[in-house]
Parts: sequence; C-alpha cells; structure tokens
Amino acid sequence: MRLSSTDIYACQALGYLGIQPPGRWTGSDEISDATGVARPYLVRVLATLSAVGIVSSKKGVGGGYALSRQPEEITLRDVLRAIDGPVAPLSCISLNWHKPCAVEERCHARNAVWKRVRNALLAALAEVTVADLAADFAQRIDYSLCLDHLLSPNVEQRHINRYQNE
Repeated sequence: MRLSSTDIYACQALGYLGIQPPGRWTGSDEISDATGVARPYLVRVLATLSAVGIVSSKKGVGGGYALSRQPEEITLRDVLRAIDGPVAPLSCISLNWHKPCAVEERCHARNAVWKRVRNALLAALAEVTVADLAADFAQRIDYSLCLDHLLSPNVEQRHINRYQNE
C-alpha cells in the first residue's frame, strides 16, 4: 500500500485539528498555514472528511472545522477509507466494497495471502488514531516528507532546506 498526497494532507490536517482545544472552530486559512497544504486542496480534503463525519464544519463568522469525535476515537483506518475508499488490495477480499469473483473460493493467493494482508493492514491502521497524529504534529513531524517519491527534485530540495534552517 502506498499513501497518496491526499492521504498525507488529510493526516496533517487532522493532526492539527487534534491539537486544538475541544469546541474550537479552526478556519481553513489557519489549517493551511499550519500544515503547508494549499488551501484549495485542503478544503476539498476537509469536505471529504466532513461528508463521512470525521470532521464537522461550520459556516460564517466564528466557523471553520473541528473534529467530530474525540481524537482517540478516529482511526487511521477511518481516515484512509474516507479518502481512498477500500483499503483491501483486491476487491474480492474487501469487507465493505466486496466484488465477487467467479473463482474466489478456489483462489489460493486470495485465501492464503491477500486475506491475511488485508487483515494485518486493517488491524495496524486501527491502532493509530488522530490522537497519535496530533502528538506527531505537536512534535513538528511533517508528513509531507513522506511524499519524496511524488515530489519533483526542486520541491524535494525546498523541503530539505526548510528543515536544515530550523
């Protein structure tokens, strides 16, 4: 499984929301400034998270975004499912978006390997919560560094320079 930039940006935004006091509405400009995620992209990510009940949004003066539940109650599994859909590597083993295959009961790879991979991945993702992401954010851990495989050399060098100057 490879995380997308959208996954990383969602984790960064949730980490920031996770360090906010309960009941505080945080504007998208503030979240964008704190995370380095471009506001137009961030708003789309937050809309997706809002649509599935991970974050709440409030329009108008004093509005913004807040976690819908306690940070300890929102798992990385919830987040990745909201952003990407199925977490399972194959549709024939997906728990929520199962698509039957004519040979699935006889398929050795499906039954011996892929189900175990799915179960291990789901279990690991369920152990990490937004509280963990918030702890990382508080320690200034920048998940965008995980995106080096997606970044052009110029962008990657800017990231390196940014952290060498701190």
